[in-house]
Amino acid sequence: MQIDVYEHGVFSWVDVTSTDLEKSRKFYSDMFGWEIPPGPEEFGGYSMASVNGRMVAGVSPSMDPSVPPLWSTYVDVASVDDTLEKVTANGGNVIVPAMDVGEAGRMAVFTDPDGAAIGLWQASDHKGAGLVNEAGTWGWSELMCDDPEKEKAFYSAVFGWGAVTNGEGAGAYTEWQVGGRSIGGMMQKPAEMPADFPSSWVVYIMVDDIEEGLKKLESLGGAVYRPPMEIEPGIFAVVADPVGAAFNLFQPKS
Repeated sequence: MQIDVYEHGVFSWVDVTSTDLEKSRKFYSDMFGWEIPPGPEEFGGYSMASVNGRMVAGVSPSMDPSVPPLWSTYVDVASVDDTLEKVTANGGNVIVPAMDVGEAGRMAVFTDPDGAAIGLWQASDHKGAGLVNEAGTWGWSELMCDDPEKEKAFYSAVFGWGAVTNGEGAGAYTEWQVGGRSIGGMMQKPAEMPADFPSSWVVYIMVDDIEEGLKKLESLGGAVYRPPMEIEPGIFAVVADPVGAAFNLFQPKS
């Protein structure tokens, strides 16, 4: 699906931070067919990945050796500065203050009350991902946290999100909504996950065939953290790229 403009409060971009930029660029190019030319030096080599001429994700060099490789999600907002005021007023913490990114837009990163990091994007020249929900592109972002009820209150106050929850207890799944449309999800961290594993936002990348996708991923040096599991919308698996950034592969039901 092609998208040209995002509305306030909707996820609009994802990127992967890597401790080995060239290895990551090669992996995602080979894995999903992304075209990833080297990024400009003034932005540290931040590279924009595209499919058929439309941007799909970013590949960023790590600016802090203490931060492990990871995928990040960004929410489109009308004003980064106004949104950060809501973040701090409701118990969040700013970890990357508002800053202009050339003519592309304005950004910031914060952590929610449960400690999960998420980015803000105020678009200028760069509107966000131009192709989503197709094989080889980003399709969904999901919060895995300790306290879903606390997170519902926080994100409602910051972005005005609605929250529709199906199920009860630890197995409940919440869909975040903007204007009655589901844009992402949230669930409590599974019991089998280590207690010290931080709350985090997870990125899903779509594939036509998850078994073939996993074979290709492993042949390219990636790792499978959790084998395929069927859920109502389709089949997912938790994986990592060769540098160690975790993400999910997802095959939707036909």
